[in-house]
Amino acid sequence: MSAVPVTSSVTPFTQALDMAPWSQNHLQRVEQALSQWVGTDAPAGLGDAMRYAVLDGGKRLRPLLVLAAHEAVCSSAPGPANADTATRQAMDDAALRAACAVELIHAYSLVHDDMPCMDNDVLRRGKPTVHVQFGEAQALLAGDALQAFAFELLTPDHSLIPASTQAALCRLLARAAGSAGMAGGQAIDLASVGVALTEAQLRQMHRLKTGALLQGSVLMGALCGQAQGAAYDALSDYGAAVGLAFQVVDDILDVVADSATLGKTAGKDAAADKPTYVSLLGLAPAQAYAQQLLAEAHAALARSGLPDTRALAALADMVVRRSH
Repeated sequence: MSAVPVTSSVTPFTQALDMAPWSQNHLQRVEQALSQWVGTDAPAGLGDAMRYAVLDGGKRLRPLLVLAAHEAVCSSAPGPANADTATRQAMDDAALRAACAVELIHAYSLVHDDMPCMDNDVLRRGKPTVHVQFGEAQALLAGDALQAFAFELLTPDHSLIPASTQAALCRLLARAAGSAGMAGGQAIDLASVGVALTEAQLRQMHRLKTGALLQGSVLMGALCGQAQGAAYDALSDYGAAVGLAFQVVDDILDVVADSATLGKTAGKDAAADKPTYVSLLGLAPAQAYAQQLLAEAHAALARSGLPDTRALAALADMVVRRSH
């Protein structure tokens, strides 16, 4: 489907979006696709570890951001004449594949982060971590396989998804996950234990470690809708604000919530002497900063010119107001 220039004649949707059925519908699509695709042909028990790491757990925020951004961009299209049915279906398939791919990258990162050589955690998504359940070697391989499979999903055989779109999605995801994104942020995190960071240094660490993949999720969805210009830039700003807000709230929840609520070990950042927004600013200022980032996310959506950004707005609210 072709991108449509945003004009001042676009009328935003004013009716509130019922997020429960919206989320349920998209979560079902993502769960079915993940269950169908992940680990089905992997040998020697590797598939079991891969599926354990991915299925039946997690908020699926990143896939929802992909799908919400895709829908927001498509909402600016004037109607069926904008693209033929086959093209629309191909880009819808690209968005679903991108949603699953980004979740695989997220899942692999959790598997590796939880291992003894990194955070050495035993609880994730309310159940034993992968290395506890399957052993360290199988956990390492499961993470490797999930990372590789993410890019395989983005480049399907015999697809109508344009090769240029497949390549652009791969580049976006690779950059968000690599040294310029998640892996780079994790490296800074490991090097910062016991170190007094400035707020600017902490912000940079969080933007890379957590924010890059969340922002990348939004941009992958926008790309599947063929967003351009001001709309793409505004969605990028939205993703950056939501991505940083997620980690600020994570820092807050590590202090105020318990392990049962979080589904992972509470208080581990303080125990490991890691710098966080709470340790740097204090609890109340960190909470205020999360609200400021939420306002920035909503402002970015407002200047996108897209008529229906209600799902993205609701997801931003969920990120900041969540309890786990």
